[in-house]
Amino acid sequence: MSSREYPYQDSTVRSRRGEILRHPLYTRVLHWLVALSFILALLSGFAIYSPWLYRWLTPLFGGGPMTRFLHPWFSLAFVIAFTFQFFNWIALMRWTDSDSRWMRRIKGYVTNRGQREPADTGFFNGGQKLYFWTIVASALLFLVTGLLMWFDHIVPRWLVAVSYVIHDLAGLVMLAGFIIHIYEGTAAAPGTFQSMTDGTVTREWAATHHPGWYSSRRDENRTADFTDKRRSEPK
Repeated sequence: MSSREYPYQDSTVRSRRGEILRHPLYTRVLHWLVALSFILALLSGFAIYSPWLYRWLTPLFGGGPMTRFLHPWFSLAFVIAFTFQFFNWIALMRWTDSDSRWMRRIKGYVTNRGQREPADTGFFNGGQKLYFWTIVASALLFLVTGLLMWFDHIVPRWLVAVSYVIHDLAGLVMLAGFIIHIYEGTAAAPGTFQSMTDGTVTREWAATHHPGWYSSRRDENRTADFTDKRRSEPK
């Protein structure tokens, strides 16, 4: 995976000895904006969906009416933040033959039977890309159905009713993916969470979980070091 496909990444930057940069500041800020807006939209959506079950949530947003007012704005913030992340990661999220092979062995990944990912696993593996495209589809469904429900006074009632069902189903899919994402980014792969806090990972983590990406980084660094050495030699 060439660093040109990830324009915000400088593969030669190391924040600490033995670590390499994985996610620059721009990416990390977008990631946490997406996460925060999604959580706010999710909690306020629960409060609206079932007030009798989640009535303890509405005080967090200033009561029922304020919760209903804020929910679409939280959702819109999520869509906007994710749109920026979409264009930030789109080059890295293109599906490849390597991803198809990765998906065929997903059972071993889930059960942690393999300690090291296949050598051709790039910056993102097939599961991460599948989750990304699931968010893309869900975000589009959220946006379209949310607008129909927001402006329910100008669209047919049957269309509003269908929108409620689709909106809720997309929310459940997103929630399931979000829970898996948290698990995979913490307990399942220690060291992953650090990549979204200070942006770095250890070389061991990179070689274990994304060996294809790690190999490309080493090759580029060797080329850069060789070029710098040649330039520094006396003529």
